[in-house]
Amino acid sequence: MPKDSYLVGLIGSGIGPSLSPALHEREADRQGLRYLYRLIDIDTLGVPPEAVGDLVRAARDLGFDGLNITHPCKQLVLEHLDGLAPQAEALGAVNTVVFDGGRAIGHNTDVTGFAASFARGLPDAPLERVVQLGAGGAGAAVAHATLTLGAGRVTVVDALPGRAAALAASLERHFGEGRAAFAAPDRLAELTAAADGIVHATPTGMAAHPGLPLPAGLLHPGLWVAEVVYRPLETELLRTARALGCAVLDGGGMAAFQAVDAFRLFTGREPDGARMLADLAELAGAVTAPK
Repeated sequence: MPKDSYLVGLIGSGIGPSLSPALHEREADRQGLRYLYRLIDIDTLGVPPEAVGDLVRAARDLGFDGLNITHPCKQLVLEHLDGLAPQAEALGAVNTVVFDGGRAIGHNTDVTGFAASFARGLPDAPLERVVQLGAGGAGAAVAHATLTLGAGRVTVVDALPGRAAALAASLERHFGEGRAAFAAPDRLAELTAAADGIVHATPTGMAAHPGLPLPAGLLHPGLWVAEVVYRPLETELLRTARALGCAVLDGGGMAAFQAVDAFRLFTGREPDGARMLADLAELAGAVTAPK
């Protein structure tokens, strides 16, 4: 039987602006739960990303019920867990850890979160040729989601070509030969010229990493652009793409829907996805509104 008191947290870098605490705690309040969501920022602690294993063990020993994991720890945390849900194992990335009888079990709710957001926000977007920027933890999740949604081919571009190649190979193993490819950043011009859309899955554009992930001149009105960054909700990439007439999808929906699934894993209770999406929009609007 689900209990009525929970302690959860988020491990990552530069997570001060995260909306996750308010998002989870608002839904818990509506359900009559005592629910504390704490930020565990490796920058504030002055420890490297590789310390994620120590932080997970400490949280377990301190009585946490679970953790969310974000950049840059979604892949580094794998070796420190006692088990993986099938989707997390397939992805090689974890964004949610549930402590169960002393065991730390890794899950990934980014896939379902992105898929739900894309289906809602860009329901008619063509998916034959998709270019994805970023092959890290979030990149693995959204590439799986995009192919699950029916993308013909996803070409992964990353500053680390080896990482992009490994993700493309993994995607082909799961979805079939020819469904994924990788490319170096110097091929972005030719790729974007022929693409239906761009999925952005790097930290560029976050509050701590401002800027554009690709030259603005490569964007054109024939593209749709989907973003995973949600703090701020309106990134420079989305502003630039919208001004050119591109259809755009912000990262808010993914953030809300992955939180819905994480809340369910932490508590065993069914959250209200519509309410949490409305919360995200309100919270992000408050964060990005002019002072």
